[in-house]
Amino acid sequence: MNRKNTGTRMKDKVLLFINGDAPESFPGLDEYGLIACTDGAFHYLKRQGFPLDQLDFISGDFDSHIGSDENVYQDKFILTLDQDKTDFRKALEIILEKGFHDVDVLGGSGGEQDHFLGNITVAYHFKDQLNIKFYDAFSEYYFVPKNFTLNNVKNKMISLYPFPSVENITTKGLNWPLTNGSLSIISRIGTRNFAVEDEVSIQYESGDLLFFVGINEIEYPKIY
Repeated sequence: MNRKNTGTRMKDKVLLFINGDAPESFPGLDEYGLIACTDGAFHYLKRQGFPLDQLDFISGDFDSHIGSDENVYQDKFILTLDQDKTDFRKALEIILEKGFHDVDVLGGSGGEQDHFLGNITVAYHFKDQLNIKFYDAFSEYYFVPKNFTLNNVKNKMISLYPFPSVENITTKGLNWPLTNGSLSIISRIGTRNFAVEDEVSIQYESGDLLFFVGINEIEYPKIY
């Protein structure tokens, strides 16, 4: 995610920053048709030198005061006061209203872990309306459909997390494959696996599955 910005935005995808750990780098902004942040994320964007004029909106209840920049960026503010919803959820509702459906999220993990779990739960709520992908320093993760294939993943960490359970799951391309298996958060989950083929495929009949793939290749002993 270290590509340069070429200056022109022409895509239908959204880049959304929320208030977890600040990303180590930023993706190419020209890949996105909409760029936004929650009020809490605004602080680390400014601190890391993000071009704030590229933001299309800043949303939240503004309990995280943005200080002297308030007047400069006031035209980008969208005030959302509903205390029964998180800032992340309210930002996704705005994105839907604007007609976008593909959302890359940075800042979804790190910090207080109840926030991370809350962010996953919000993404689950929107999984049939939005294609949400989270990115952090270690992995990208998202809910996957019942028939799913991913390429170019050999030697990368793969984790399968049921939400809360998955039935009749079969995987190919993993070091520890499953054949018509079951996963459940109270009995068996599928974390810390890794891909032994360039292509990993997953099929399951029921439930919902959160899929993690590592950013970098990992070193495991060779299997003969």
